[in-house]
Amino acid sequence: MRPLVLPLQRAIPGNAEVVLHDFSRLPNSIVEIEGTVTGRTVGSPATESLLRIAESGHTESTETYDVRLPGGRELRSTNVVFHDSKGAPVCALSVIIDVTMWRAVHALAASMLPADARRPLPEEADEHFASDIDGLADQLLAEALAAVQVPVALMHKRHKLVVTDDLKKRGFFLLKGSVESAAAALGVTRFTIYNYLNELEAKATGDQTPGDAS
Repeated sequence: MRPLVLPLQRAIPGNAEVVLHDFSRLPNSIVEIEGTVTGRTVGSPATESLLRIAESGHTESTETYDVRLPGGRELRSTNVVFHDSKGAPVCALSVIIDVTMWRAVHALAASMLPADARRPLPEEADEHFASDIDGLADQLLAEALAAVQVPVALMHKRHKLVVTDDLKKRGFFLLKGSVESAAAALGVTRFTIYNYLNELEAKATGDQTPGDAS
């Protein structure tokens, strides 16, 4: 797959970045990259969307989505996931295009027409391109905690289980030191986090063995 990265990046007009991810190296999965749209390099971590794919093992091979970054830049990202003969995700080829200039051109053209066909984007970024593991871990923790909408000091076990489940689905526990980070964020011990994970796994498999009561 490596020989595809440079010629593909050169073939795309405008500011584009092409990235090859090796899932066997998660979370630092980038093994080849051309372009400077996100500022990442070889050895930088995967995005949340790819961590989700690795965690869930789902077989969808292609996804395209738009992202608005803090500061106003607008990106279009496409991930093409390749699987082995058993259907497990092995690697991904990602193309990220900075469409900010094209949006401006489109808006100008649309203003000359009766109908406005501009495609809306979310107000805030729903994808991030972390350059290191610590940044990715902080991002995933912040999103999972915010989703519960309960301060950690007021959380009961059910809230902390929801946060732990959300983090697992986001691929957070594929990161080094993730259990300790989750424990610190939730104000529990790392053994409690392991108990939460065991309880969630038991529920998923139909085994209702009670977990830790913390």
